[in-house]
Amino acid sequence: MKKQKTLYFKKSEENWVLIDASNIILGRLASEISKILTGKDSAQYTPSADTGRYVIVTNASKVAVSGNKAKQKIYYSHSRFPGGLKETVYSDMIKKNPEKVIISAVKGMLPKNKLARQMLTKLRVFRDENHNHDAQQPKILELEQVREKN
Repeated sequence: MKKQKTLYFKKSEENWVLIDASNIILGRLASEISKILTGKDSAQYTPSADTGRYVIVTNASKVAVSGNKAKQKIYYSHSRFPGGLKETVYSDMIKKNPEKVIISAVKGMLPKNKLARQMLTKLRVFRDENHNHDAQQPKILELEQVREKN
């Protein structure tokens, strides 16, 4: 009986992408980041392998949301003790921990398996413009910013 082999692409080099999140809608930003992390933006995409690239996100505190989400979007956390449910509104969360806002949005768009947890380790989010990954020579990716309403 013949056994079939599964062939994977070898990772020749680790590519890094730099995204400036200022004035970009949170959901659209998370969608683009998840495509890059899963590798769906390249021809070498394989669902069962981690073919994605590293992503550096700067200016996380300047990300935009549409509508009334700044007042209405709620983040939940639980201490696993009775009565330990905590609710945090987006406007408070973006001041306190803007990195967590982007990470949770991207995490919701990745597949729910072990591979997604591995992909999420390739995401680096920074509050402002400064980041410590200059040695990786990231390629700058331009995303469409929010247009002003007339």
